[in-house]
Amino acid sequence: MPRYRPHVAARPSWRCRVCGACWPCSPARLALLGEYRENRTGLLVYLGSMMYDAAGDLDGSSPPEALAARFLTWARPR
Repeated sequence: MPRYRPHVAARPSWRCRVCGACWPCSPARLALLGEYRENRTGLLVYLGSMMYDAAGDLDGSSPPEALAARFLTWARPR
């Protein structure tokens, strides 16, 4: 039986270590939504800190609005 490998970011590229997609990839988003099910504010704080780190690592190669969409927009409550 295959072992579950968490979909985490590889720095400084901010690609998923498992699937290679831009992190947070779809499986990471699902896992984060489950982990922070009762604390959406905590999820947004966590993602904001990850976005800040990614902005530094990616050194301006992604515009701020693209980083916000990638890290924050999907996690806002509906």
